[in-house]
Amino acid sequence: MAIKKSWLDKLNENKEPKIKRIDIDFADIPSGSNMFIASPKLIDEYIQEIGFGKRIDLKTLRNDLAIEHNADYTCPVTTGIFLRIVAEANYEKLQQGKRLEEITPFWRVIEPNSALAKKLTFGQNFLLQQIEKEIAS
Repeated sequence: MAIKKSWLDKLNENKEPKIKRIDIDFADIPSGSNMFIASPKLIDEYIQEIGFGKRIDLKTLRNDLAIEHNADYTCPVTTGIFLRIVAEANYEKLQQGKRLEEITPFWRVIEPNSALAKKLTFGQNFLLQQIEKEIAS
């Protein structure tokens, strides 16, 4: 039986981003578009650039990545999956003794009441606490 990968293992997998031309309408992407499929590492790096006390919505993140990689859109499905990997992996780092300042501030992108936030193994309260701390500072 295969050993289950940790979230950190998933974050550090060597997945190459790619652009795929889609033949049918997909989510909010019309057929014939070039769709960018990021990687967990790329999402992690993007979030690391968001300044303290700032928040970026998922639509902006997707748009920025599409522009940066010469695509029309960024895949909403893989972006959501990869964003969860980023959040869970960085929370794992915290559990392993890293300081808050040493992890990727994923709470700057994930909306506390989103479907994604409700799936996180550590719950929504952590997101709310971090957002509140940054607003108060």
